[in-house]
Amino acid sequence: MSNLFVLISGLFVSTLLLSNIIAGQLILIDQWVLPGAVILFPIAYILGDVITEVYGYDKNRVVIWTGFIANILMVAVFAVLLKLPTPEFFQAADAYYTVLYMTPRIVGASLIAYLLGSFCNSYILSKLKILTAGRYLWVRTIGSTIVGEALDTILFISIAFYGIQPLAIIGQMILAQYVFKLGYEILATPITYFITGKLKRYEQIDVFDQHTNFNPLALSKPQKDWL
Repeated sequence: MSNLFVLISGLFVSTLLLSNIIAGQLILIDQWVLPGAVILFPIAYILGDVITEVYGYDKNRVVIWTGFIANILMVAVFAVLLKLPTPEFFQAADAYYTVLYMTPRIVGASLIAYLLGSFCNSYILSKLKILTAGRYLWVRTIGSTIVGEALDTILFISIAFYGIQPLAIIGQMILAQYVFKLGYEILATPITYFITGKLKRYEQIDVFDQHTNFNPLALSKPQKDWL
């Protein structure tokens, strides 16, 4: 298996985990209140675009599920850690609890939104690549993000905050996050072009998913190129 593929996959999973940890920190951008994860989570989508564009949907499917499993492991470790007793002299216990505690509702919202948004993003990019015969990368990356990030943002905010915040506030949160994430992807397009171009030349690979099984639960056999 390619060393660069492993590196990019590791960066994807790391970005995903860090995004969930910092999501509880609220930030203010031009009077918009946003979770801190918006500065990092879009990078996961960019890396997902790169993996799908260069290595294909099959490989990105494995990476998406790896990120999902890593998230569950992280949440489980946090849950166990916060249940364990701490010594009386350890004064940072409350701070750790505040940062690491994740309600089941937030975890569920995050995982559902991540899976559906990521698979939708990868599927659309793969199909657009075939339709455009590999041209117009910006159409694929931005087009897939328009749908994938919309699905991710709407699902997460709706599941996490419905019944807790007024519908008007939920709508504002969805709009603010979506616009920010989409703008992030658009601005990063030159970087995406640069990385995918370098990878295709170095790996000597450019996968078109013409005969791919797009079932998110499907298991594909390893290709000879990766042995």
